[in-house]
Amino acid sequence: MHDLNDMLYFAEVVERGSFAAAGRALGIPKSRLSRRISELEAQLDVRLLQRTTRTLSLTDAGQAFLAHCNAVRESAQAAADAVAQVQAVPRGTVRVTCPVTLMQSVLAQQLPFYLDRYPEVRLDVQVTNRVVNLVEEGVDVALRVRASLEESGSMVVKRLDEVCQVLVASPGQLRRQGTPAALEDLERMDMLVSSSGGDGRVGIRLMDAEGRAQTLEIAPRCVIDDMLSLKFAAMAGTGMGWLPDYMVSAEVQDGRLVRLLPEWSQPRSIVHAVFASRRGMSPAVRSFLDFLGEVMPSKAAASCVGM
Repeated sequence: MHDLNDMLYFAEVVERGSFAAAGRALGIPKSRLSRRISELEAQLDVRLLQRTTRTLSLTDAGQAFLAHCNAVRESAQAAADAVAQVQAVPRGTVRVTCPVTLMQSVLAQQLPFYLDRYPEVRLDVQVTNRVVNLVEEGVDVALRVRASLEESGSMVVKRLDEVCQVLVASPGQLRRQGTPAALEDLERMDMLVSSSGGDGRVGIRLMDAEGRAQTLEIAPRCVIDDMLSLKFAAMAGTGMGWLPDYMVSAEVQDGRLVRLLPEWSQPRSIVHAVFASRRGMSPAVRSFLDFLGEVMPSKAAASCVGM
């Protein structure tokens, strides 16, 4: 087995761009560091670095080896962080951003429990649907709801839950207009949506249990660009609409709203937290991410299937 220190040295040399810079960062003489890397290449029987008088560049083998070296380095840091977390009490400020609907329907009810558990932590929460640049704006954790995780870029992602939007209506509206048995029946119903096209019509993309897609074209009775307001309108009998499952689960359970056409839903979205790095994460931020992992799954995904 290769000396793990040599793997760490190699990763540091590549990151710093020279033996001299890596030696200063590690507190190791440049000549010793160069010798260790040369011995590593001899053990592997392959050249990892192309050396010139001014630059270093990775060979193909070096590129492949670097990925494993970085994994070793991150694991070592994670182990050290785990020990530090056990020894340290979460304290200080955690800066968080959260979408409006997720905050109003889920997180606002949970945050008091987190603060009771960690009395030395202060939360600074910005409720916004704007995409926040964590590094530039000094945010520790951003909660997001997206169709995919591809937009997260170089950020670290903690997947929390899956949610979908389901069709609900009040018992009063169903007494007034009847209960739809198929998607086609919705054309004669009063409908609620959060946005519509310039001609007043909107296309709603739906998926059935087998993953088959269909687009429903409707002319909504009411357009409100706020999900909580749409829920209140649905409960008042103004119209039926597609709302996030976690937002209406309690109302469906107690009968204030009725879920309709349960075989159809809008495509699921992923609730996730993004943060800059696991390395050097404070105990307070780690405790908040762990808390999200505890409370979020109970609030959403199960309601997509048989709410």
